[in-house]
Amino acid sequence: MHIPDGFLSTTTWVSAWTVSAGGLGCCVKQAGRAMKDRMVPLMGVLSAFIFAAQMINFPVMGGTSGHLLGGVLAAVLLGPWAGAVVIACVLIFQCLVFQDGGLTALGANILNMALVGTLGGYFIYRVMAKLLGGEKGIVTGAVVAAWFSVIAAASLCALELALSGTSPLGLVLPAMAAVHAIVGIGEGMITGLIVGFILKTRPDLIYRGQGSGYRVQGEEQEHRSAEGELDAKA
Repeated sequence: MHIPDGFLSTTTWVSAWTVSAGGLGCCVKQAGRAMKDRMVPLMGVLSAFIFAAQMINFPVMGGTSGHLLGGVLAAVLLGPWAGAVVIACVLIFQCLVFQDGGLTALGANILNMALVGTLGGYFIYRVMAKLLGGEKGIVTGAVVAAWFSVIAAASLCALELALSGTSPLGLVLPAMAAVHAIVGIGEGMITGLIVGFILKTRPDLIYRGQGSGYRVQGEEQEHRSAEGELDAKA
């Protein structure tokens, strides 16, 4: 899904860069407002993990392979804004150091995977988590959202290629959707396993997204305890 140089028309990649720059700037601003200092190390660790995980490919079909995108995983742990920033940083590093995706197409890759995949996936995750409730809702929402994020990113990639005249939409969209529907299954399974494990061991690392601030489960419990002590003293 990493688009190389030469596959997008000038109009398409310039437009994608413009949208990505604006969207990423908004994400950085929102993440700065919502995130606590204690989550900065987690951003670094998660960036390193996703980068390493993306280097491991698994076979899909017809000689193609897929790898973890990690957008929904990052959003579940860090929130949508910081999650998008993490994926963008991974994509930038991959492009500049490993030439994975072209420099002119980097804006499109960020738009597809860091913005649409992460933010769109997080929306699906939140809806399902609220509908189902509890740990089941969190894990199920993460699995479904992870699959959706891959399909959304691949579909947008196909649209960009079609707009650039690289391949007809009727050809590239079904091909991309079919392959990445299978890739999305792997994405959902990996995301679900990791989120489920974290829920059992460190549930305080799950982003709760209550109010306008960043508050995780552990902080909510501390907040309630502090309120209880104040009430008792009163």
